[in-house]
Amino acid sequence: MDNVENIDDQEPQQKLNVVGMVGLIVFYLIIFLAGILSHKVLKSRGRKEIQKSQVDNKTEDMMLAGRDINYFVGVFTMTATWVGGGYINGTAESVIKNGLVWTQAPIGYSISLFLGGLFFAEKMRTKKFVTMLDPLQEKYGKPLGGLFYIPAFSGEILWSASILAALGTSLRVICGINDTASIIASAAIAMTYTLFGGLYSVAFTDVFQLICIFFGLIFAIPFMSSNINVDTPLRSSNLTMFLDQDQDYSKFFGKLEKSDVGVWIDYAIMLIFGGIPWQAYFQRVLSARNVSVAKTLSFIAAFGCFSAAIPSIVIGLITMNTDWPGTDYARKLVKDDYKLAVPLTLLHLTPPAVAFIGLGAVSAAVMSSTDSSILGVSTMFTRNVFVNVFRPSASDKTTVWFLRGTVIVNTVIAMLIAIFVKTVYGLYLICSDLVFILLFPHLVMVVHQPKRTNKYGMVAGFSIALLLRVLSGEPVLKYNAILKFPGYVEPSYDQYGDYSYGRQRFPFRNLIMVLNFLITISVTYLSQKFFAKFPKWQHLDCLEAVKDQETEKRERLKNEIEGEQCL
Repeated sequence: MDNVENIDDQEPQQKLNVVGMVGLIVFYLIIFLAGILSHKVLKSRGRKEIQKSQVDNKTEDMMLAGRDINYFVGVFTMTATWVGGGYINGTAESVIKNGLVWTQAPIGYSISLFLGGLFFAEKMRTKKFVTMLDPLQEKYGKPLGGLFYIPAFSGEILWSASILAALGTSLRVICGINDTASIIASAAIAMTYTLFGGLYSVAFTDVFQLICIFFGLIFAIPFMSSNINVDTPLRSSNLTMFLDQDQDYSKFFGKLEKSDVGVWIDYAIMLIFGGIPWQAYFQRVLSARNVSVAKTLSFIAAFGCFSAAIPSIVIGLITMNTDWPGTDYARKLVKDDYKLAVPLTLLHLTPPAVAFIGLGAVSAAVMSSTDSSILGVSTMFTRNVFVNVFRPSASDKTTVWFLRGTVIVNTVIAMLIAIFVKTVYGLYLICSDLVFILLFPHLVMVVHQPKRTNKYGMVAGFSIALLLRVLSGEPVLKYNAILKFPGYVEPSYDQYGDYSYGRQRFPFRNLIMVLNFLITISVTYLSQKFFAKFPKWQHLDCLEAVKDQETEKRERLKNEIEGEQCL
């Protein structure tokens, strides 16, 4: 999906809507109180002692809600985590701009959740890890394993910033509220109840927020489609919005050129497999009451994630069938307006009361993803960096307060990025492919094939993959590729004299990800054979991979003996 930066200068300024703002304050107050009270609710009814037995300390209790998330709450919190403001607004924008064929996120993330439940949920939950980085640090050591926090942190923070920015735009359009004020207020509320209750509060509010998302958007659609400026029945071709353009194909379904197949495949696979290694996902899996819950909530959330995109797709189609000059907007939509499709249709095609219900849905979507990402990235930093690397002897009380401080710092970082950076979504996409290229291969290896990877393989695979990605160029960061794959489109000037950076048409992200796998496995194999054949050179084992291998053998032997004794 192309990134859109600025709103057209001719956009009418929306006056402050006092009634809408009061309604929004009431909605936020309900969310805030639900988040504050949920901690006590979820720890009551005789569950407190059971929860204590499933976690080692108060810190883990706050991070994982006592590993006591059931089917009902689990499905809601997993689905709500993925269905954010960027997901809702971005899906509608993609349909309008590029067509349904290029709207890959709904199906990609749904498959991602399904595969996560199929291949990762059981192994991760059975071993009782606390974060996604635990198996990486267990295999590669705490300092090297902690390096994976960098791509994970970047992705989660920029995801939070992108959806906060989407909310700011929506509130400005519908209520006339300043972007900065709405971003700060929304992030502060999500941060506050997260500080009080950790994952207890996040999970409980997700239930309420997901209901708001589905109800708000579905409730608004009949009012949109019955507006006099919308052509009904809705058409997928000869669309009202594009009557002044050539429509030799269905703009709703879109068009996939033969030359762009590689790009389509590249993004599709990245969304599917790159959607797995996210702490927001694994935090729900690891907090599940048991393995069965962990797997089931992944499968059902996959269906929920796809279903949540349907209202946005319909809103995109309604937008394309609308005579916008005939509405209160009084002008045609331009390219920069497409990302405003959801708030614009709510504002101009529905009665005020319905618009505010829909706005509540968008606001709920933003907070449901923001709180999850902020808690997830703070959990990883507290456990995998602060405790595991710098302060192994930190007390439980110190760790809890450090976690709360990290939540505050990360929220502030996300807010500042959302307010001041104009290409947040583009930066998020870059971090997403770094997660896919750098983190995914190693998570697969340590979870499924730990014997085939070691520190040397990890360093070689990670470093070369990162170098190849940097050399492949990035239009968002405004630099051209040094390493040009087949089908590379050279930089050029368009008819208006604007400079277009070069872009890759070859599925280079997937190639680099596969190379990461192959290099890791090959270097691991060679290093193991070398030190086994030449034991006198083991003093050169600066990463202590041989020592780690011997320790792992002793641990496996110990576990086998204990298993036989149990039998």
